[in-house]
Amino acid sequence: MNLLFDLDGTLTDPREGIVRCIQHALVTLGYPSPDASALERFIGPPLAESFRVLLGTSDEAQIRAAIAAYRVRFSEQGIFENRLYPDVPRGLSSLRALAHNLWVVTSKPGVYARRIVEHFGLSPHFHAVYGSELSGERANKVELIRYVLEQENLSRQDVLVIGDREHDVLGARANGLGSVAVTWGYGSTAELESAKPEAIVSSMAELIEYIRCSTRR
Repeated sequence: MNLLFDLDGTLTDPREGIVRCIQHALVTLGYPSPDASALERFIGPPLAESFRVLLGTSDEAQIRAAIAAYRVRFSEQGIFENRLYPDVPRGLSSLRALAHNLWVVTSKPGVYARRIVEHFGLSPHFHAVYGSELSGERANKVELIRYVLEQENLSRQDVLVIGDREHDVLGARANGLGSVAVTWGYGSTAELESAKPEAIVSSMAELIEYIRCSTRR
């Protein structure tokens, strides 16, 4: 089976870096900075979508300015204010040993995603790392997943999307794919249940068992 893994909230916990960079961007633009806990819901969705809400505007120039301010801090510091979920390396090794093919598919710009995957020593597990462009192109998970399917010539019957937010589940469904939601990231139980993935798992062990059972059907 071909497994498309989200990055933030699924493989790594980027809370510190993303929250601090959002706060930096807001302060730079003269906006008040919310508490860190209030910003957790913005971990995962595309930055433009998040700043549209945070700034309360649809002014594209202002949104681009916020993203630029965010990236000033993120590219040098925030990118590594991040930690690997403990069970991830062992889980990925197990899935590879079971002859599954793995990709990273994230709304985060690919130039950053590849650095993070390499930093944590995860590169050997994955065929490739796919992300959005710095321009914002393919930040939407529906478009990004469609692009990956085309680039890798993957059969939809053999692809499963794994992530922690509704964007992953909805992106999978829009492309005719199955999905599994993980609970250790930043999607609430209500969000994940509402999105209706094929399964919701609370550990890498549960994820591996679900995939093992699915491939036997």
